[in-house]
Parts: sequence; structure tokens; C-alpha cells
Amino acid sequence: MVNDAGVGGGAVSAPRLHDLRHTFAVRTLLSWYRTGEDVQAKLPSLSTYLGHREPASTYWYLSAAPELLSLAAARQNTGWTAIRS
Repeated sequence: MVNDAGVGGGAVSAPRLHDLRHTFAVRTLLSWYRTGEDVQAKLPSLSTYLGHREPASTYWYLSAAPELLSLAAARQNTGWTAIRS
């Protein structure tokens, strides 16, 4: 089953622990954006869980995933529209 997924012993590039952390962080952030959570308020918890000293270190994940960056930008645009109104 692992070999069928392309991540077994014969894989060109085996998964690394960092890949699992990255996937977890991106999926968590995507979930928060999709459900309308206050990402700014929750980000320190995710940062702590990932072992980052500062939430700024976790912001890197926003630019690492195009879909996540798009959701963050859309929310920012919505925020600016509300402020200008």
C-alpha cells in the first residue's frame, strides 16, 4: 500500500518529518480560513504547537501554499472594504 502511494522504499523522494509538519500547518490554516475562524487569534497556538518562538515564523506557511495565500488575500480585501465603508 505504501509503495502503491509512491512513498515507500523505492520512492524517488521519501517523505520527511518536515513535510508532515508543513501539511499539518497548511491544512489547519486552510480549515480556519474556510470556516471563518479568527486566524490572527489562533495563530499563536499553532505556532506553539509547531515549536516556533514567534507567530511570524508560522506566517511563512501562508506564502507556501497558493490556495492558502488566496484565502488570506481575499479575507484581507474584505477587511479593507469594511474599513473603507
